[in-house]
Amino acid sequence: MNSIPTTALGLAESGLPVLPLRADKRPFGNCPECEDLACGGRPNMATPGPCVCPWPCHGWAAATTDSTVLASPQWTAAWRRARTIGYHPGGADVTVVDLDNPAAVDWARAALPPTATVATTRGEHWIYRGAMRSVNGVRPGVDLKSLMSYARWLGPGNGTLTNLPDVVRALAEKAPTAVRPAPRAVAVPAPAGGGSCRHRTPAYLERGIAMAEQRITDATSAVHATVYRTFLAVLSAHGRCGCLTEAHVGRLFTAAQAKGESPRHCTDAWTNAQTVLGM
Repeated sequence: MNSIPTTALGLAESGLPVLPLRADKRPFGNCPECEDLACGGRPNMATPGPCVCPWPCHGWAAATTDSTVLASPQWTAAWRRARTIGYHPGGADVTVVDLDNPAAVDWARAALPPTATVATTRGEHWIYRGAMRSVNGVRPGVDLKSLMSYARWLGPGNGTLTNLPDVVRALAEKAPTAVRPAPRAVAVPAPAGGGSCRHRTPAYLERGIAMAEQRITDATSAVHATVYRTFLAVLSAHGRCGCLTEAHVGRLFTAAQAKGESPRHCTDAWTNAQTVLGM
């Protein structure tokens, strides 16, 4: 018997906003009505809770403590497919310091005050009382998950929850890494037959680039894969008609590098996407 729905309901009753996660530890995709935020998104994406549709859409923002929502037919179907439980740390007024490897754990033990800890597959989650903005890659192997993010529920862990210290808050205020511009302009063929290109409509192209930037920015896991898939989608939609400029590509590279990707990885991901599409 799948104990995930029962566990999730119990966590929600204790005040933890929960959502179902797939086998790859990611939230379920949006329903067709909400795909690519066609629904306009939730009225206030800074707080958890379902949008007007009944499905567990919009990633972390779907997390809820509402037992009626959690027991609805749509959510029940998602719970049956779920392989683990996610939660919105900021919605529970906590911050998770996600330590992704032994070296990061050693750093935390030397630099951070003790608090409740939970073992993960590769490292540990250190959980503090208090919310803050979420930032990935504040140090090698260290992510901060709180507002507008989600974490996996891995059990209550060990130790006593302590207040969010200034040293953790300061990690989010680190000097931003210098972001290099796109290393080269993107050469794409003109539309076949010399006809006008529908993608040259400024609003259409701008919306596509803005959505791609947002998709990268919102990634809370599998950043490498998200960047590649986003580049692939942009090139598939706009790469053969002469729409893309160096400025457009620079925006995508900037978003990726802000998530911790190196300029080299951005270039490799872009080149690989072009190769797959035969460009």
